[in-house]
Formats: sequence, C-alpha cells, structure tokens
Amino acid sequence: MQSTVTPTHCPYCALQCGMNLTPAPDGTVEVSERADFPVNRGALCGKGRTAAAVLAPGVRLTSPLVRDEGGTLVPASWDEALDRIAAGLGRTRAEYGPDALGVFGGGGLTNEKAYTLGKFARVVLGTSQIDYNGRFCMSSAAAAGIKAFGLDRGLPFPLEDIPKSGCVILVGSNLAETMPPSLRFFTELRENGGTLVVIDPRRTKTAEQADLHLAPRPGTDLALALGLLHLVIAEGRVDEEYVRERTAGWEDARAAAMAHWPEYVERITGVSVPQLRETVRMFCEPESAMVLTARGPEQQSKGTDTVGAWINLCLATGRAGRPLSGYGCLTGQGNGQGGREHGQKADQLPGYRKLDDPAARAHVAEVWGVDPDSLPGPGRSAYELLDALGTDIRSLLLMASNPVVSAPRAAHIEERIRSLDFLAVCDVVLSETAALADVVLPVTQWAEETGTTTNLEGRVLLRRRAVTPPDGIRSDLEVLHELAARLGVEKGFPTDPEEVFEELRRASAGGAADYSGITYRRLAEEDGVFWPCPAAVDADGDPARETTAAHPGTPRLFLDRFATPDGRARFVPVSHRAIAEEPDDEYPVLLTTGRVVAQYQSGAQTRRVAELNAAAPGPFVELHPRLAARLGAAEGDPVAVVSRRGRAVAPARITDAIRPDTVFMPFHWPGEGRANTLTNPALDPTSRMPEFKACAVRLETVEG
Repeated sequence: MQSTVTPTHCPYCALQCGMNLTPAPDGTVEVSERADFPVNRGALCGKGRTAAAVLAPGVRLTSPLVRDEGGTLVPASWDEALDRIAAGLGRTRAEYGPDALGVFGGGGLTNEKAYTLGKFARVVLGTSQIDYNGRFCMSSAAAAGIKAFGLDRGLPFPLEDIPKSGCVILVGSNLAETMPPSLRFFTELRENGGTLVVIDPRRTKTAEQADLHLAPRPGTDLALALGLLHLVIAEGRVDEEYVRERTAGWEDARAAAMAHWPEYVERITGVSVPQLRETVRMFCEPESAMVLTARGPEQQSKGTDTVGAWINLCLATGRAGRPLSGYGCLTGQGNGQGGREHGQKADQLPGYRKLDDPAARAHVAEVWGVDPDSLPGPGRSAYELLDALGTDIRSLLLMASNPVVSAPRAAHIEERIRSLDFLAVCDVVLSETAALADVVLPVTQWAEETGTTTNLEGRVLLRRRAVTPPDGIRSDLEVLHELAARLGVEKGFPTDPEEVFEELRRASAGGAADYSGITYRRLAEEDGVFWPCPAAVDADGDPARETTAAHPGTPRLFLDRFATPDGRARFVPVSHRAIAEEPDDEYPVLLTTGRVVAQYQSGAQTRRVAELNAAAPGPFVELHPRLAARLGAAEGDPVAVVSRRGRAVAPARITDAIRPDTVFMPFHWPGEGRANTLTNPALDPTSRMPEFKACAVRLETVEG
C-alpha cells in the first residue's frame, strides 16, 4: 500500500470538498484537511470525515456474486460473472430486440464512467433505454436554465461570489445539513452586510441562520415566485433598461405575473403579504442579489415552471449575467453536474449535445467511429424506464444507483425490478437493489481509482487514486471493456481513465459543455477548471493535448451574452397550478421528504458507517405538536404515514419547526420506514422529474 499523502475530493455531495488521504500501516486510511482547496478550505462534514470507512473489506464487496439454482447470491469468478451478464443481455437482445435492454446510471459516476456507460448503451447494446438517477435531482433546474439562458450549469459563478452579494434568496435548500461546509459562504454574506432569505416549509438549521424565513405550503413555490414578481412590477422595481437590452419575452411573463396579486398568493402559500413585501425589498435594494434553488422547488410535477418563475424574478430585476448576481441551482450528487453532460441521459450525447440533433450525432459518431444512423434515438426518462421493467424492458444493467430505496413509488419499482428476466448491478456495497440482482460486480470506489468529476460550480476536478483496491475488485471501465468484448465490440472501450478523458475531450469539443481545453495535467496543477473550456486544435483538427495558450476556463457565465442564438435571456411565462395530488378528506396532510446531515441519498454507503448511524440511526416522522395532539401521538411513538401508494412506519419527532398541515420524512432508509414508498411519481412534463416534495397522506397510530 502507498504511504504518501494524496490530495483528492470527497465522494459524496456536489461540493466535492478537497481532502487528503493517507494510508496507515494497519490498512486503514486517514482523512485529513486540505486547506488549499477554495470550496471548503479544509472543512469537512461528518460524511466526508468518515468516507474512508467504506473502504474497509468488511464493509464493501470483494467478490463477484451470482445467483445459484436455489436463488442465493454466492461468490463467483470474474469470468463466470461477466459471461453470465453478456449471456443475459445477449439473450434478451436476440429475443426481444435492443430496446428490451435497459441501462441505469448514477450521478456519482465519474465523467469517464458516465461517458463510457452512454457509449456502451448506444454502440454495444444499441439501446435507446438509458437514463440515470440524476433525473431525480437537478433535471427541472436544468430544463428551466436551458429555456431561459440557453445553457445549464448549476452555478454560473463560483461559490466565492456568494459572500460578496447583497442578498441571497435560498429556495428549498437545507444546506446546513445537506452540504454543511458551504454554510460559511452564507455566514460570510451576512457578516459582510448582505441578507439571507430562506424559503422552506420547515424551520431547518439553515432557516435559523436567515434574516427572513418564509414557510410556504409544500408545492406552492411557483405561486410564491410569481407573487414576488407581481410586487416587483407593482412597486416599480423592474430594471427596464436591462429587460430591454438583454432579454426577450417580457410582456407575456409580465402579464402572467400580474395575475398573481399578493393576497391571492398569501391564500395559496400561507406566506403573509408583509413577508412578501419585505422579501422584495431585501432582494431589490442592494446592487447585487442571487436566487439559489435546490430540490424543494425542483422535485415537483411543475418543477421546470417553478424554477422558471424564479429565473423570471432575476431577469426582471436585472440580476442575471451581472457580477455577484444571478440564478443558480445547488446541484446535489457528487458528479450531478458532469453526470448530466456526457451521455447517460436518455436524450443526450457527450458535451451536453442533444441526441436528436443531426449535427451532434454526426460529431459524436465520428469520434466513436460509427455510422450516425446506427445511434438510437432518445429513450425513456428515469422513472418511465424503471416503470417499464419486466414488460418492455426485460434486462437491466445498473451502475451506482439504488432505486429500491430512492425511486418514487418505491414498492412498485421494487416489484418491477423483481419481474426482470435479468438484472446485473455494479456497486461498492450490496445495496437493496443489488441484493435482487442475478449478478453483482464489486467495483472500485473513489479512493481506489482516478477520474474526474464536475462540482456544482461547473468546476472540473481530478480525483486521484490513493490506495490499491482489494484483490478481486475491478473498475467500472474494466467491466464495460470486458462486456463490450464479449458482446462483439473489441475496440473503443479503454480501461485507462485518462485515455477515456482524452476521447471525452474530443467528443465534447464545440458542445455546450466543452471540456476540450481541459487535461489531467491542468487539473493536477490547478484548483479545477471551469467549463466551457475550449481547446486549441492540432494539425488534425483534434483538441491539442497541451498548449501554452490554454483557455482559462469560464468561472462566470453570461456576463457579456447569454447562450441563446441572439445572446438574450428568455422570459418564460408561467402560471400557478396545484400539485398533482392535493390533500382531501381521506388524505388530509401533506408529506414532504428530504435528507439529514449524517446520511446520504439512499444510505447504501453511509448506513454502513458506525459513527453516522449513531448520529442518525433510522427514519422518523416530523410533525407539528397540534397535529400530534389530534393524532394522540407522543414523542417517539410509532406513526404510520399512508398514501395512495403505500404505508410507512417510523417514530414521531414532534416539533413546532414544521407547518401544522405538513409532515416530513427523510428518505435514506429501506424497510417499513421507506419514505419513497409513499411519494408520487407524477412527472413534470418537461424535465420528467417526479413529485417527491409533495403528496397527500394520512396519519395513523400504531399499536405497540
């Protein structure tokens, strides 16, 4: 084992905090601060500090597993496991055609893996049926950003700009728990004289830091944004010169907003008119201001329109494409940004190119050495793909995702997965989904491999291999290489991540997410490089490997023009509409879901860390004292939460930090406390985002 200190990045959220890893003689790995990285300046949350615990052989998988005749997963050789996968996929393709094969990826895959997985699906399998769990994360913000700005990058500015702004409106984010090291940017904002407005149905640890906390009814963020824009117009706070010179479509958006007068919005949201007016004052009086959204407004069946309304507020007040101002999305997963740029989405090719664009198909096909007409068209979105398992899609290859816990209407999705003819899973641990597979492949994780990720700022980073993986472990790139060969494609699937990245550079060149000017050498020498970063080209027209005139990258977007054909941002007129499932007499309460600080996503890894489990041992139902009194529930009593999709049971956590008409459950656990048993798969018509954040439920007491 190596004994040197390796600078790298955390495997968890989209901050991608810098950290140092040092192998110890006893085989453990020490995580220590890396103060030179600007995103976290050495600070780490509990998940980051304990990340190396998942490297331990007793925690992670160390051998391929195959299901024997008795239905039990048993250890097997790599050749047997790979042969079984190739045979299962090949059999399905021969009998039902390529679109009977599904591929499901994850926002935690490196750029190299996400790129190769998309290429594998389209070149080797020939299937259109590929998507990934990032569809459940940032897709609504991405869709709204593309409509308005012509480009989606989570933050169009670095995090370091936040403390210098005059006001930040933070919508539906509890970053004090979801990405704690980022909270200091908002603390510094207030220390510098700026103000923070937090919008959340719960008084979270983040909301407690705010100058103003608005607690709207879940699912009404769209009406709230429209009400604020109405007041901006009525109070004469529109930046008319900016609107005239840098935008298009204002009159239609203005008319839509004027239909949402303050008293009407107060009735919908529960946010008082004085609070609406104070929010407008705080946002409009400084020279600069920002709106940042997260999953709260985005995970709705109208998430794209909701984010669009917040973008309209920024545009009307001249807050986008100006220094220390703008709209941004707080991306969630570790490589949530890069994971949606390079081809594992149903409608996408590398470089954030559209799969139905003939020029994009031609460019990528040339890099891949295939006929553009051989590339399949767009496929199903994530939930629709999972819902089709066992019927239209008969076999599935899944990497780095755990939909048995994380998908909406999870019990139904579990049934669909169980109905597959064949399931192969690549993962670090035996997740709840992997436990249902026919073949499970143990793959390397972040500290055991080199690769790139792209954080929430659009900063491309180099994760470095710090330790040697245990015997019997292979990388996802090796898996795809071996499967491609077994399925008849001998070339085009290298196992060296830098070689893959060099191909990704060529494939992304000229695209919206242009990485062609980024190299491993630059990433090793710099604190990451912000895309777009186009390259100089060599004599063959390919991106030069190194150049003295390297593009510096683009930390701040839109300062001169937006990424639309005419350089103008687009207002998109939107109007309030109800959530897909409003409360009624049978299901009178709203459920919203989210995270806690000590667990991450489906918990497949963090639930295996003793320190994190001690801090957050299991699910709970957070409810207001008045609601608890009506139910007759005391603190810690088991409470059943029932929706039209199923029933979950967890201990009551009684607090006045939540609205009386709302309950909250974290979604990190399987079993009877699985929150996503309850959630509604109603989809946004544009982003295909499910409505995780609001559904109708009833509460019941549980004997014993």
